[in-house]
Amino acid sequence: MTVLEEFRKEKDEFLIHYYQSPLTSSQKQKFSGLSYFAENPDLRMELALEEFPVKEEGQIQTSTGDVQVFERVGRIQFSVAGEPAALTVFSNEHGYFLPFVDSLAGKETYPAGRYVEPEDVGDGRLLVDFNYAYNPNCAYNERWSCPLTPFENRLRVPIRAGEKNFDH
Repeated sequence: MTVLEEFRKEKDEFLIHYYQSPLTSSQKQKFSGLSYFAENPDLRMELALEEFPVKEEGQIQTSTGDVQVFERVGRIQFSVAGEPAALTVFSNEHGYFLPFVDSLAGKETYPAGRYVEPEDVGDGRLLVDFNYAYNPNCAYNERWSCPLTPFENRLRVPIRAGEKNFDH
């Protein structure tokens, strides 16, 4: 079993058994596992973080109308199947945060977007592995409050990696 397969298996176990799972009791009874894209090595990238000269604190609205505070750190640029793409990287006390909406949103992926947590690999570079892209908890249960993807992180390209739309 690969590291990614193990990660996915552990997430399913969390959703079924952990007391802080976003799934309702009824959902847990019917749950047979999340749906994912096949692992895509091309969407695991080490990218230069183009840091903003001034790191602005920004508020991101949540699915319940609240706001969460993040710092706008910088931008990453990459390509997907030859198409250019760029995303703003945010951070908070938990580390880097990369919310995004791709062209598959509302069809194959959660309409409000998915999240990735880039890893700092030094020398101003981040490891961004879209194979670990995941749905926010509000994708499973609307009672959860989740940061909505800012407009600047809406992509025109498909990200065929990570978690697919949750089937209720």
